Order: sequence, then structure tokens, then C-alpha cells
Amino acid sequence: MPHTVTATVAEPLPDAAPGRTGGSDFAPLLRTVREQGLLERRVAWYARGITVNFLFLGAIVAGMALLEPSWWTLLLAPPLAVVSARMAFIGHDAGHAQITADRGRGRLVQLVHANLLLGMSQEWWNDKHNRHHANPNHIDKDPDVAADVLVFTQHQAVGRSGLRRWLTRHQAWLFFPLTTLEGVALKAYGFRAVFSGGDGSMAPRRRVVEGLLLAAHVAAYLTLLLTTMTLAQAIVFAVINQMLLGLHLGMAFAPNHKGMEMPDPESCADWGHLRRQVLTSRNVRGGALTDWFLGGLNYQIEHHLFPSMPRPHLRLAQPLVRAHCRALGVPYTETGLIESYRQALGHMRDVGEPLRASA
Repeated sequence: MPHTVTATVAEPLPDAAPGRTGGSDFAPLLRTVREQGLLERRVAWYARGITVNFLFLGAIVAGMALLEPSWWTLLLAPPLAVVSARMAFIGHDAGHAQITADRGRGRLVQLVHANLLLGMSQEWWNDKHNRHHANPNHIDKDPDVAADVLVFTQHQAVGRSGLRRWLTRHQAWLFFPLTTLEGVALKAYGFRAVFSGGDGSMAPRRRVVEGLLLAAHVAAYLTLLLTTMTLAQAIVFAVINQMLLGLHLGMAFAPNHKGMEMPDPESCADWGHLRRQVLTSRNVRGGALTDWFLGGLNYQIEHHLFPSMPRPHLRLAQPLVRAHCRALGVPYTETGLIESYRQALGHMRDVGEPLRASA
């Protein structure tokens, strides 16, 4: 029997409930998707992917050990970044209960991939990602569009000064260079959430488990680098590895929502689940290589509508979702990969225009 949607991270399918505004828009699509078994887990598919990832990781570590102290070892930094991104995608899917409906097992998979292998707190990520899924691109509720180093609305740009003002003026050009820091930023935010005490929302036992795994990640990473390379080689390796990891993750997340609708409390008051997710998301066309490179996030609309749908089913659900949106007259945005970046960067350039005009 098909499984119901029970996402760990995103609140599942609110419009399926009777009496909710717009529920009738989403309920027929949900029923069709369930009838076709697209919400059933694909444990074997994920098991194969995880096994392949670990085999490649083992081969890279073995290669580093066999080369001994050598500048040639730096050639293994890019493939390690790619494998690390694969681990990040698995951690993301585990957090959404795509791999298994068993929350305990899903959390274990995520702890291994996020905390141990990436050095990123899964509790911190789940909290942040849950709020994003609940209100994508909402200027007051989505942490992914909160004003920080980058800003996403002209209102956020007002009043910025000094370095932040300069960054906002040039953020379209700086976006991809800044994403090279994303891998380090994910670690830093996670460490701060676990070790600073945060807001007390994380249970003490979970905080201890997460802290130990994060410490183990740092210890293992440093040990691997310092036992296979000289200090200078290790530093260069780490810089290359972390920058490429950040760039890969940034390129996977950049096309999804930037430049799409950014609702505020007034404009989205009558939006139901379907419109809230579809109007704020962008799909990216492509074949198997695009699916692999973007970790299935190129089916962003389907992922947001059905967050616990296994990754290999997203492309199967796409024709159903697109046809349903067409029947309702709801815009369904899908572009090529390069065009998705052009639109995202174009939006960020427009946000910084008032600051450039007043310079």
C-alpha cells in the first residue's frame, strides 16, 4: 500500500485537510500521486546510492594515504568535494523522511551524513529548513531570504552601510564567489547552534550526540589531512575542498527560489498549499546529469508539494503536477540550468540597483 506523506522536515500537505482554503486545488493531485504509489519509499535505491558514495569516499581516502605527502594529492580535493555534496543530498533526503518512514532510522542516516561526514548540525538544519518549506520566499518567515550578507528585496537593502552596502550593490557578481564559503558557513552555524546553547529548543541528549559527532568530524578530517600531507599541503587541500563543496551546494540551491514570487502577509493571505509552493519555486530542465548534479532539487516544485516523496519519483510526478497546474491556471515555472542562474542573478542585481543609482 502507498505510504502517506510524513515529512520529518516540512509540514506535510496542509491543504489536504477539509475546510482549508484552496484544499480542493491540491487534494485531487495528492490523491492521484498516492494512487500511483509515488509516495512509497525507495529504500533499495537509496541503499545503492549510499553504498556507491561510501565506496568512492573510501577510494579517495585510500588514494590520499597511498600518495603520501605530495602536491599531487591536491587532485583528490575536487572529487572529495563532489562526494561530500552527495552526502549532503542524502542528509537532506533523510531529513524529509524520503528514505524511510521510520523517524529513528531516518535521523540516524541524517546524523551520519550531516554531522559526522559533513560537520553540519542536523537539528539546526532541520529547524531552518522546516521554516523554509512552510513559507518559501516569505519575506518575514523564510530564513533563507532573511537579510544577511545577501539581501533579496529592495526594502532589505535600504539603510545598509559600509561593507554590507558595497556587497549589496555588487551581490549579483559576488554571489557565486560567496557560495565558495557555504560549506564552511554550514559548519559554523551548526557548531554555534550545538555548542552555544542556542534557544534551548534542542534536547540535552541530542545536543550531546550532535556535539560528539561534530567533534568527531573535525578530528577525522584534520587527522586525514595531517597524516597524508605536509601542513602547507593540508591547508591548500582544505581550502580547495571546502570552496568547491560550497560552490557545488550553492549551484544546487541557487536556481530553486531566487527571482520567484516573494509573498508578504497581504499578498499570500488566500494562498493554499499548492499556490504557496508552486508560485515560489522554479524547476530546472535537464536529463540524468542535471538530476545527479542538482541532487534532484531541480524538481523543486514537486519536492515542495510532496516533501517526503523519494528523489527518483520526483521526475515521475512532474507531468502530473504540470498538467494539474495548467488545468488550474497556476503558473508552473521551468527553465534550463543557465537560464535559471540568469534569472536568479538578475533578481539579485535588481535588488541592488537603488544602491548603485545613489552611489
